[in-house]
Order: sequence, then C-alpha cells, then structure tokens
Amino acid sequence: MSSNRPLRVAVVGAGPAGIYASDILSKTDLDVSIDLFERLPAPFGLVRYGVAPDHPRIKMIIDALHKVLGRGDIRLIANVDYGVDLKLDDLRQFYDAVIFSTGSIRDAALPIPGIDLPRSYGAADFVSWYDGHPDVPRTWPLDQQKVAVLGAGNVALDVARVLSKHADDLLPTEIPANVYEILKASPVTDVHVFARRGPAQAKFSPLELRELGHVPDVDVIVYPEDFEFDDGSMAAISSSNQTKQVVKTLTDWTLKDPSSFTASRRLHLHFLHAPAEVLGDEESGVTGLRTERTKLNGDGTVSGTGEFHDWEVGAVYRAVGYFGSPLAEIPFDELKGVVPNREGRVIDIDGEHIPGVYTTGWIKRGPVGLIGHTKSDASETIRHLVEDAGDAATTEDGAPTTPLPQAVHRDPQAILDFLAERGVDAIDWTGWLRLDEHERGLGEPHGRKRIKVVPRDQQVEISLGRAARAAQQD
Repeated sequence: MSSNRPLRVAVVGAGPAGIYASDILSKTDLDVSIDLFERLPAPFGLVRYGVAPDHPRIKMIIDALHKVLGRGDIRLIANVDYGVDLKLDDLRQFYDAVIFSTGSIRDAALPIPGIDLPRSYGAADFVSWYDGHPDVPRTWPLDQQKVAVLGAGNVALDVARVLSKHADDLLPTEIPANVYEILKASPVTDVHVFARRGPAQAKFSPLELRELGHVPDVDVIVYPEDFEFDDGSMAAISSSNQTKQVVKTLTDWTLKDPSSFTASRRLHLHFLHAPAEVLGDEESGVTGLRTERTKLNGDGTVSGTGEFHDWEVGAVYRAVGYFGSPLAEIPFDELKGVVPNREGRVIDIDGEHIPGVYTTGWIKRGPVGLIGHTKSDASETIRHLVEDAGDAATTEDGAPTTPLPQAVHRDPQAILDFLAERGVDAIDWTGWLRLDEHERGLGEPHGRKRIKVVPRDQQVEISLGRAARAAQQD
C-alpha cells in the first residue's frame, strides 16, 4: 500500500502469540499500522496469568514482550472484550486485516463419571486463581488433606507443586496476597499425581521435574511397581534426550529409602493408572478417586487391565489439557477447539479463506508447543498476510487494491472514538505502565520484583474501566 494509506491491522489477544505476530509484522517491508487488542486490563496473556508464580525464569519472557510494546510502534488497546464491545464487522470498518490470537484458556473435558462433583476442579481455573486472573473469585476452597491431580504434563506438575508447597516458600515470588493467605491455611498433607501411561510417555520437562526434588519439606515418592517399559518406551528414551532425563530422574526417585521420607507433605507420582471415576455424591462432594491399572501395548500406548484401585482423596484437579473458546462471527472447530485455518488463513465451512482474517497461537494450532513454537507459528501467519497484502493491483487512478478488504475509517483515532461512544474505557500502554509501576512498588519493600494485583485488590488511581467497576460491585 502507498505511504499515505498504510495497511491497518488489528491483532486480537495480547499474549505472546499476539505480541510476536505484531512484532514480526512490524518488521516486514509493509507500511503498516498495528493495534493490539486485549480483553483484560493487562497484557501478556498466559505468561502473566498461566505460569506458576515460582517460575520467575519463564515469567522473564514478559521482559522481552514488554520491550516490544514499549517501542511505541504497536498500539495497545486493552480492556476491550471482543464479542462484547465489538465484533468482526466492527473491526472491518477500521482495519484491512484482523489476526486472532486469543489462545486456549478453558479446561479440556474428561468424560468420566463424577467429574462434575463438588471439589472436582479444572486445572485452568486453579492456575487462574493462583495467578490472580481477574475473571476468577478471590477465594479457593483448600480444605482437604489428600488431593488428586490427573495428568502427566507440566501443568499437572505446577498444580501439584503449588498445592504441596508451603506458602512461605512462595513469598519471594509475585504471588497475590489473597493467594498466599489461603495457601498458608491449607491442611494438605498428600498430593497424588496420576498418569495413565508409563514414565517414558510423561510430558514433563526435565527441569520442571527436577525442581520437585528441591521443594522444602515435601517428599517426592515414586513407586517401582508403576515402572514398565515396552519397545515404544525404549525407542522414545533412545531418541529423545528430554525423555531420557525425565526417566532417569524418576528412576532415581524409585531408589530412595522409604525411611528417608520425613517431610510434613508428600507428593506422589503414579504411572499406569487411568482415572476411571471420581467417587462421591452431590451432597458430600468428592470422597475418592477410582483408577484402572493400565499396561503398555508395545508401542507406547496403553490398554486397561480391568484391575481397579480406589484412592481416598477429598478433591480432584484435572490437568488434561487446555481448550479454545469460540469467537463471535468466526468459524470454530468444536472438536479440536481451534479456529479452522490453513497455515494461519482462517477458512469458512467450504474451506475458502475469509479475506483479511487470520489466526495464530493456540487458537490456531491447539494448546501444544512452547514459546519457540509460538514465534514460528506467528511467522507463518504473517508470511501469508504479507503475501495477500502484496498481491496488489492498481486502479486507473493509481489507487492500490489488494485481496484484503479496505477499511472505511482509517484515522487511528476513529477506533478509540468508536469504543468511547460504546462506553468502553480502553486502557493504553501508559495505563498499563501505571499498574506495572504500582505492582513493582508493592514488591520493592519486601525484596520482590512485584506483588501482582487484580482490579478488585489494587488501590492505585488507574482507570481499569469495566473490569474495575465490575470488581467493585462484587
């Protein structure tokens, strides 16, 4: 497009996927104006609201994302809820292209009897609670001594570690004050993690797993009878250094002398146990968990043996994956939990690309992969957007045309006026910096990088719009 008509692009979702896509797009040869929309008052998505507070190394990713937005060439428009404050037809009035990077924040379903009983929780909700997400209540019922966590990935480890860790050991982190107080009063003594496959099939990262062994006053217990390796397991161990490290750490733990387990809290790792039923009733809530012993089939998959075991637990947390949420006026695959697309180009029911509509991140590919995958994923999407914007022809009067729809209102102020007319109190980068400064100020007297707050907790004079007003009404 010509210099007096820059390409106008909206990115919906200010987590890593959206910020990486914006950054990559800003560095192309296109003359482009980028607005980054975010539903919450603060940017950074799951890095802020989905990473355990005792993982500061991962949270340091925010520093890199902060630098991208701090350059000033990507405009943050936060506290704007897509599907409520505006929809695709609205965005098309102001932008030539829209990229959806809204992530996956719901818990995947686990269809077993009793999964909906009281005190049966989704891990995503618990993670949101201990990370201070403004959508969840400020309280959490931590009143059980024995708890089960279902899953064999890093989220399951995070949930199990936070449940079993003593609250005082979380004080150096950015843990919200209300979360610390509730964890401090938790009576938990035993946290049981159940994986339906064997040790070689676990999806733990080696570093996350090793960290469990260094949690003060928490014994990690692994059971030799849960260890089984088939040809598929041996192939995985020999072909993946990560799998080899995970298996070695777990094997070392099986060799521990049981008499050495003297901690006040215990974290048990069980393999080859598939959850079969959550026990209890609506009145009493969860009273136990029934698992079925599984066996490896030779290729790393498992089958049930018909041997069941009942475990006395008072709460169950399922950490079996995240799932995407539908977006207004955008196609959605209900089975996969993603926006249907072809390499980032959103497609309709007939498989045709919807002009000017793109997607990236977990809502594009599903909740798999690490930050590095998110960057390459964004690069793929932006490459196709650039191709579409570059396939330009010229009209008789010299005006450029592309396969992208042409926005009607091209003044950057127009979208802000539109939101204001709808009563939306949008938050810009300066607003976020004020909240960021406030959180850092809370942490400084305690030697902490920050103490995270949410709208209903914080006292700083900062406009948090709809989220703050809703919080004050609670």
